[in-house]
Amino acid sequence: MKKFIFLFLPAMLFSQSIDLSIDYVKYEYRIPMRDGATLHTAVYVPKDTSKRYPIMLSRTPYTTAPYGERYLKAEQNNAWMAQEGYIMAFQDVRGRFMSEGEYEDIRPHIPNKQSKQQVDESSDAFDTIEWLLKNVRGHNGNVGMIGISYPGFYAAHGLIDAHPALKAVSPQAPISDWFIGDDFHHNGAVMLIDAFSFFRSFGKPRPALRTTWPEGFEYPTQDGYKFLLEAGSLASIKKNYYGDTSKFWNDVFAHPDYDAFWKARNVAQHMKNIRPAVLLVGGWFDAEDLFGSLEIYKALEEYNPVNRTSLMMGPWFHGGWVRSNGSRLGNVSFGVKSSEYYDKHIRAFFGHHLKGTDALPLPEVSVFETGSNVWRAYTEWPPKQAVQRSFYFSSGGRLSFEKPSAKNEADEYVSDPARPVPYIAEISNDRGREYMTDDQRFAWQRPDVLSYSMPVTDTVTIAGPVTAELYVTTTGTDADFIVKVIDVYPDSAKDDLSNAPHVKMSGYQMLVRGEVMRARYRNSFSKPEPLRPGTVERVRFTIPDLNHTFLPGHSIMVQVQSSWFPLVDRNPQKFVNIYTATETDFRKAQITLQRNSRYPSSITVGVLKQ
Repeated sequence: MKKFIFLFLPAMLFSQSIDLSIDYVKYEYRIPMRDGATLHTAVYVPKDTSKRYPIMLSRTPYTTAPYGERYLKAEQNNAWMAQEGYIMAFQDVRGRFMSEGEYEDIRPHIPNKQSKQQVDESSDAFDTIEWLLKNVRGHNGNVGMIGISYPGFYAAHGLIDAHPALKAVSPQAPISDWFIGDDFHHNGAVMLIDAFSFFRSFGKPRPALRTTWPEGFEYPTQDGYKFLLEAGSLASIKKNYYGDTSKFWNDVFAHPDYDAFWKARNVAQHMKNIRPAVLLVGGWFDAEDLFGSLEIYKALEEYNPVNRTSLMMGPWFHGGWVRSNGSRLGNVSFGVKSSEYYDKHIRAFFGHHLKGTDALPLPEVSVFETGSNVWRAYTEWPPKQAVQRSFYFSSGGRLSFEKPSAKNEADEYVSDPARPVPYIAEISNDRGREYMTDDQRFAWQRPDVLSYSMPVTDTVTIAGPVTAELYVTTTGTDADFIVKVIDVYPDSAKDDLSNAPHVKMSGYQMLVRGEVMRARYRNSFSKPEPLRPGTVERVRFTIPDLNHTFLPGHSIMVQVQSSWFPLVDRNPQKFVNIYTATETDFRKAQITLQRNSRYPSSITVGVLKQ
């Protein structure tokens, strides 16, 4: 498999793997679904028959290999299951690898099914659990589901119209909405390097059952920025690298706006009448599915106020709670092995609900507060203690709690799609995960990036979503706006000698959160509208939640820019269908950010301490 696959697949655990062949017997089944399709499922049953065990089910599009007589080595998210004693079932979802049927990305849920031919991921989970209970020996009648990323999406679907035996589910970094905030779109903009790399392998058609991955893609250069810039428009990329072979790209091109196709694939809307206990897990620095964890938690709380739902958010990259010890990301140290908190509580969560062991106290919301590097417990998220405060962009590159009083002040820059602002300083063709905490001084130095900052004299802790409200004027008819919240370290900051390669932390500009907004969707994701050249327009959008403390001596910085390449695809800055835009549609634009008494551009956050 190619390197990029591991951005999405379960990677190797930081602890020693467990040889399941010692204590388990492996069985492979073809489990029939209600429409007649059979799904390949590998089931590992403890050899010890003196007691009964709960069943843990994980459904995945990423293969249940090894197939045949070889045994899986229990690593990362399934190692604790072997240690704690569970029957483990791993299933290739419909249409993937050795499972029959047609695969569909983020298959929509079908409420009120009228026939056995109407199937979805919820019904497949139900049918699988029903079969396992009838055909696998030694179980105690209780079932749990777990999964990270795409498997987290399938775990979340298991909650909907759940089988009565499904007692506890932990969707971890689950996909919620692929147009608004997960994986391959953020606020309508394409997350280009992820989508390009992932679907070069994952998106290839499967003409027959198979046990191996299709061939991936080898970049001809280490410079992904240069490669994807020269690859041109989305239309050129699709034509030259996909043709009509990738269903995902065909669907994206057919549905450029948030229409019924995308709305049907919003998982959170179906989180109603949920019976199993739920533990949602996510990472503050998850470059792929931070949005999903928060949105599904929000929906579960709204639709199921009495259900047993908990949220755990740590200082983790995508799956970092099992793929690392959680002590650092890139150049930034968190001071503790934060993944130990997850390991302790995931064992206790399933042990209590599936085995009846004593409950380990787990707050409704447990979140790691970066900056201060401590775990916090809340009864709800965002915490009710957070007071909404606005940080206004002011003259001299300052942030201020006070609205500007001047009548006509503004800042401007030229946004050139031919020289977009990079999202990292390094040369790489791998999107990476460290950019989520990377030093932003390389961007701060550019003339097409605006920066505003405020020194911190007393501790400031912010929690919850960030609302950006920009008043802009442009010479174009469309634009992207990227807003980044940054913690600027003092010049006196000492270097972290444990970090390699050695990085100077003096003046380090740590990215805490960043998000893109495609301005055509400023009023509606379903009905895009052009910007009016020369007219002040309000672009208001939500940036995903954070929980961060700015310490005395640091500064709070906000950067505003109009490209973030190749993380995000380029906006032509002309109101055209971006998926069919030609090279001649891309043009420079003069962007003016208003910051005056009539048009006070700002960000608004929940402040816990200030």
